[in-house]
Amino acid sequence: MADLITPEQRSANMALIRSRNTLPEILVRRTLHRLGYRFRIHWKNAPGRPDIALPNRKCLIQVHGCFWHQHPGCAAARIPTTRREFWKQKLEQNRARDLKNQAAAEALGWRALIIWECELRDLQAIEKRLVTFLGPTRVDQ
Repeated sequence: MADLITPEQRSANMALIRSRNTLPEILVRRTLHRLGYRFRIHWKNAPGRPDIALPNRKCLIQVHGCFWHQHPGCAAARIPTTRREFWKQKLEQNRARDLKNQAAAEALGWRALIIWECELRDLQAIEKRLVTFLGPTRVDQ
């Protein structure tokens, strides 16, 4: 049986996990900037305070961690074996909040794109998705 960590160790590990400016977010932001897009991060005027907002295009980009947002079909989206009910409830609340925020954004005329953490292994594919979603930059037109 695998060694279980103490509640204090688990708490210390969880405290180190960031909710903003994560490596996946930074990778997407660098890609957008290199492609010539300008954007706002965690913009409070956009519905749901998304990871990335492009107000002139009314586009939002959310960079979701596969575990925290329970990416369907992804191996990283498995529920921990300890305290299963706690984790099921917490992760379901995250998904419900995501759906609520996306619905609110769409109701206000914003378009939303979700990029999953596991998809960032292929940055060329991400570039294509971003350009398809956002359209040409002003320089490209």
